[in-house]
Amino acid sequence: MFEKDEQEILTYYDGGAEIGRLERGIGKIELERSKEIISRYVSHSSQVIYDIGGGVGVYSFWLAELGHEVHLFDLSPQAIEFARQQQRSKPVISKLETADARNVHREDESADIVLLMGPLYHLTEQHERIKALQEAARVLKKGGTLITSAISRFGSLLWGLSVYGDHNTIVEEDVFMDMVRQELTNGQHVRPSAYPSFIARSYFHTPAALRADWQAAALQEPRIFGVEGPVWIAPGFKEKWTVPDHRRRLLAIARQVEEQESIIGMSPHMLAVGTKP
Repeated sequence: MFEKDEQEILTYYDGGAEIGRLERGIGKIELERSKEIISRYVSHSSQVIYDIGGGVGVYSFWLAELGHEVHLFDLSPQAIEFARQQQRSKPVISKLETADARNVHREDESADIVLLMGPLYHLTEQHERIKALQEAARVLKKGGTLITSAISRFGSLLWGLSVYGDHNTIVEEDVFMDMVRQELTNGQHVRPSAYPSFIARSYFHTPAALRADWQAAALQEPRIFGVEGPVWIAPGFKEKWTVPDHRRRLLAIARQVEEQESIIGMSPHMLAVGTKP
């Protein structure tokens, strides 16, 4: 990755991009479904969990509240500082450190579960993603669980279509469609200057590309889950989500198709889950 790309990513997260993101819009279903999937692999007894690239600690605080020993790592000093400030009113995270996912200062086989909920987005070259995956595997105990998040290659296009209407015609803008065309071609997301609020320099996966990264890192083939599924594009999603019966139905639909290969790519986020032999 080029230095300017790393600086763009760091500036994006130091600016608070993750603060409150999972509390609004489709971030709400991303959070609830991610927790649901992660919960399937978390023991009721206390475990050591490394949340690598965990941002402001949303998943770390949740897991700490469940009684686990959680270590939060992130490249952004401001994200770590925000999490540290939040500890005044939230469950205590055991360790908070600024760290690169490719070099985590922990002993071999010291964690029961490792979360990589962000790094694979922003390591735009496969050899760098392999480093992060291998580092996660290094600190993971035998029999432990690795959970990695990825952004779908089709997310930008589907988002553009989901908001297309009389008041939002972004899919008619050439600069947006040029960005989408590159994403669809090779997975490389390059944020145009016209859209400064878009996510910083990234790599967007297909399910097959996500499996290929795990294979290249010499990891066992993971199970891949669509997190939000296709339900986020439903008309009136935000309003429906506020009604408990409707929310349960939307979650049930997302759950029903979570491993359907032909539809996983419609989910803005995917989770890959595997066990270290």
